[in-house]
Amino acid sequence: MKNLNADLRSGEFKPVYLLYGDEAYLKQSYKSRFRKAAAGDDSMNISEFEGKDISEDAVIDIAGTMPFFSEHRLVIVENSGWFKNKTEKLPDFLDGFPDTTVLLFLEEETDKRNRLYKAVQKRGYICELSHPERRELSVWAARYLAASGKKITASTMDHFLDRVGDDMQNVRNELEKLISYLGEEEVVTTLDVDMISTGTVTNRIFDMVRAIAARRTGEALGMYHDLLTLREPPMRILVLIARQYRQLLSVKEMTAAGKDRNQIAKDIKIPVFAVGKLQQQAKSFRSAALFAKIRRCAELEEAVKTGNLQDRLAVELLITEE
Repeated sequence: MKNLNADLRSGEFKPVYLLYGDEAYLKQSYKSRFRKAAAGDDSMNISEFEGKDISEDAVIDIAGTMPFFSEHRLVIVENSGWFKNKTEKLPDFLDGFPDTTVLLFLEEETDKRNRLYKAVQKRGYICELSHPERRELSVWAARYLAASGKKITASTMDHFLDRVGDDMQNVRNELEKLISYLGEEEVVTTLDVDMISTGTVTNRIFDMVRAIAARRTGEALGMYHDLLTLREPPMRILVLIARQYRQLLSVKEMTAAGKDRNQIAKDIKIPVFAVGKLQQQAKSFRSAALFAKIRRCAELEEAVKTGNLQDRLAVELLITEE
């Protein structure tokens, strides 16, 4: 990302950029920075396209147009899917469009064998924006607090991130809540974190599965009812529990196969620090038990969809069954 940041600071742009990955906050942050650096307040020379139905011709037409009384024209194409699917005209167009145009692609997934990907690689800059590692996220969050005159210890930061997860937009929102809550106080405490940060649904599901594994049925049911109070749909809770079991099985099998945490994180697309937590939890289950849980989740989901079982009861059955 150093090259990307250097270009934004200097205003010396490459013809085309591709920013992809699962970290939506970073993508939107860079999108805003590109708008400001390339065009400032001149919205006349900014064109944006989004979605799977974008016309290649429309993008090519506007990207080939000279800017109006400005040094640059910025064209932003978001979530087109073109880097996973075939495009007919854009790869060739990238070989010679005006150097006054900056073309910015923002995507979730890419295929490095894709012809358009290779064309961007040849003429521009490609950067993957994934959820940062725990240490990087801690540093970023601490700096965010420091900008508002707040301090936090490493242990309190760990507690905070355990509760709010690794999605940067959610972390930022929770940091803003903390800053507002602290008022004139400078130091963040674990009590402050507990008072303000409600914790992510994913973290609550993790705790619920841990309680199920330990046969603490009452505790697991209490967590489930708390989620219902927060208006979480029972079917979403069921889907998240099923995903948790699938992740536990994958981590258990990959660990047994000798894969390290970095490789496991890459394979199942989760942060490295989350792998350790899953590895620890996976010790409470045999592989056969996890297979059975995954199968049971599918059976209960099918029963709800066919009208044979009420959704709220389906999750209660999953929690209480041996």
